[in-house]
Amino acid sequence: MRNQIFLSLFAICGLTSCSNSSDNYEEIPQYPFVEAEFGSTIDLNNLANYANQTVPSYITKDNSQGNAITDAGATLGRVLFYDKNLSSNNTISCASCHKQEFAFSDTDVASTGVNGTTGRHSMRLINVKFATETKFFWNERAINLETQTTMPIKDHGEMGFSGENGDMSFDDLITRLNGIGYYKELFKFVYGTEEITEAKIQSALAQFIRSIQSFDSKYDTGRALAANDGQPFSNFTAQENMGKNLFLTPPTFNSNSVRTSGGLGCGGCHRAPEFDIDPNSLSNGFGGSINGGPDLTNTKAPTLRNLIQTNETLNGPMMHTGIITSLQAAIGHYGNLTTAAQNNSNLDPRLKPNGIGQQLNLNATEMDAVIAFLKTLSGTDVYTNQKWSNPFN
Repeated sequence: MRNQIFLSLFAICGLTSCSNSSDNYEEIPQYPFVEAEFGSTIDLNNLANYANQTVPSYITKDNSQGNAITDAGATLGRVLFYDKNLSSNNTISCASCHKQEFAFSDTDVASTGVNGTTGRHSMRLINVKFATETKFFWNERAINLETQTTMPIKDHGEMGFSGENGDMSFDDLITRLNGIGYYKELFKFVYGTEEITEAKIQSALAQFIRSIQSFDSKYDTGRALAANDGQPFSNFTAQENMGKNLFLTPPTFNSNSVRTSGGLGCGGCHRAPEFDIDPNSLSNGFGGSINGGPDLTNTKAPTLRNLIQTNETLNGPMMHTGIITSLQAAIGHYGNLTTAAQNNSNLDPRLKPNGIGQQLNLNATEMDAVIAFLKTLSGTDVYTNQKWSNPFN
């Protein structure tokens, strides 16, 4: 009914408001389709802050590559991210596989698409901007985030606009979006023209995804008070500081690749303070796949931030196979990689010193300490902040 009122007023008055005060007409909004669809959830005259969020001074990595976040662009990206119109049968959105309540990951091992399930577990989308790595997907097949954003849309199994196997094409999606009033308004608002292109969709989606940040953890509180990561953090327990030291300190191995002293060396690949993956990292030893058979090309990982919520609920299974369901199992995997070194030709050299898979020989005290440290990397705001939530609700 509300849409009909707006359309009737449009026919009478065009895009400006009727000013005859004696008739007591409601003033026509500047963006009637956006207001009709989203109400107060999105106010284009009072945008949420995406572009100027507070980022700690010790966070220095940024892979935006010329696509700086704007409030307007990220707002459009938010709508696109949650809109099921972007799937061929109107049932799946980006948010179907990347859920805010799980740090933009999925609790299912394989996410459900329009024609089946995904071949790898959905990666968490936390702090993707704050990383040296510019490539995306587990096997880094997307050269940057912009390219990645529309690849699931064009995938037959995921969102179904592949143009193959009887699917509609991406051009069909553009035609669909052109027929939706709020997109005409949003694209004109962001880009100055109603024209919808793949490049504009990619830019907006990437801006929204890069805006999703988490720097309100116990780790961040401690890091802000310390000169560097190597210092003991004043707000940490002795166990958490021990775990941090084990995480950051490289191990010393004997000729048989058995750890004799030092830490675990996790920070060599998962680099503090962003805890992003080193772009030069190779396979971590998980060489299997969800559907069976080898899958050795996976060399990317999400940040280690928000692996687990403060209530100790895991944000879904870990690794590209989703086979790991606890922090203890994740750490334990790296304890003995002798078999992986024999069977995985792409194993990272840092995990096979002297050509032999490492044996870390962790004891229970060390295991508990590293788990305690990893828990300090979780914040709370990202799970409930309205600017990253579903605008269609």
